[in-house]
Amino acid sequence: MKKSSLLLSSLLLLGFLASCNDKKLTEVVEVPLPTAQEKVTIGFPDDVKANNGAFQLEKLPYAYDALAPTISPLTLEMHYSKHYLTYTNNLNNAIAGTEYQNQPIESILAKLDLNNADLRNNAGGYYNHSLYWKSMAPNSGGVPKDTLASVISRDFGSYENFVTSFKSEATSQFGSAWVWLVVDKAGKLKITSTQNQDNPLMKNAIIPGTPILALDLWEHAYYLGYQYRRRTYIDSFFNVINWPKVTENYEAAIRRKY
Repeated sequence: MKKSSLLLSSLLLLGFLASCNDKKLTEVVEVPLPTAQEKVTIGFPDDVKANNGAFQLEKLPYAYDALAPTISPLTLEMHYSKHYLTYTNNLNNAIAGTEYQNQPIESILAKLDLNNADLRNNAGGYYNHSLYWKSMAPNSGGVPKDTLASVISRDFGSYENFVTSFKSEATSQFGSAWVWLVVDKAGKLKITSTQNQDNPLMKNAIIPGTPILALDLWEHAYYLGYQYRRRTYIDSFFNVINWPKVTENYEAAIRRKY
């Protein structure tokens, strides 16, 4: 009888412990995971300020999430508030107390010594990104109209030919690069590319000219959203091109005689 009671007590104890363990496991599984909003907090472009200096950040004319899904909010925030800010601050440091301190960025780029890597990289990084932001806009894309549409047809044969040529130039790049639509010295539109933070205003430009459209092919421009799929990023860029601004850039270049 005692053995039966002892056996029954042991079974009840094991059942109780098993029940406790099951309850603990259930409680662990049911703990809610943090939401995406809790994991990543996106700030505001206007909160980003450069240090004191001759050049300040080009104001981002839209919110960080305005270009999604082409550019993800996190990608744009990091690109603008980290990379672009760094180029701006470094440029101000590089020109402080030099002949370039009070000159416009276009003049600095045209005159700088290409052996001065610090000035070359940061002046280029500042100018290139400033144009890139303005090359895009929410609720844009489509095809250019009016003046720019006729000029593209004149110089490329058709808008479709331009798109094919631009994408071909972009996909042929290896590593960090930029692709440009420029107004050359004869007033014609040309597509060209540069490595690192160089641009068509510098002395080493293969096709010199005034940039009116810029595509950033550095990894920080697309990697968080597209991973290794750079070709998809290039295709998607055409969904956010700010053609009215590109037209404005073209007309300004023509007024200045290129």
